[in-house]
Amino acid sequence: MELREAIRRRRMVRNFEDRPVPAASLERILDHARPAPSAGHTQGASFLLLEGADERGRVWDCTFPAERRAGFRWPGLFRAPVVILPCASKEAYLDRYAEPDKGWADRSEARWPVPYWDIDCGFATMAMLLTAVDEGLGALFFGVFDGLPALRAAFGIPDELHPIGALAVGWPAPDEPSPSLGRGRRPEGEVIHRGHW
Repeated sequence: MELREAIRRRRMVRNFEDRPVPAASLERILDHARPAPSAGHTQGASFLLLEGADERGRVWDCTFPAERRAGFRWPGLFRAPVVILPCASKEAYLDRYAEPDKGWADRSEARWPVPYWDIDCGFATMAMLLTAVDEGLGALFFGVFDGLPALRAAFGIPDELHPIGALAVGWPAPDEPSPSLGRGRRPEGEVIHRGHW
């Protein structure tokens, strides 16, 4: 598939078929996240792959308890056969930029105008989203708003890693588009400013 086609077809899928993702597709999705851009070639993103009913069930039990799932608008989300937690490491960036070729020996977080560790992890996540489309799969990036301490405990996520969200991956089933799409896309003239705001 051409890149432009993958970008055009990419959307957040909230309803999945209950069938496994081919191992080769899953390996490509994960492999394409690894060369994503990272400041100082820090490569501070890590990915927790969760498959199988037990692992996925623990994800949902931690982040979306059963009583909340009962009335959820998109129950097909919970059929996604794969959940990936992209995790950013601020410490990796502070360590990397204290190395001699960077010269920020104080490791001060104040030197960073924005949290590059989260941005770079987001780059890797977008690579996974686009690769899922290229593989004929669907994916949804969603926030981990509740249950992060339980999620850390359930899967042994080290304290120095911060999940920036989660990625559900699987075969898309027909679903109801998000009502947010009714807003449409902002016109080019409101988004792109050439030479001056």
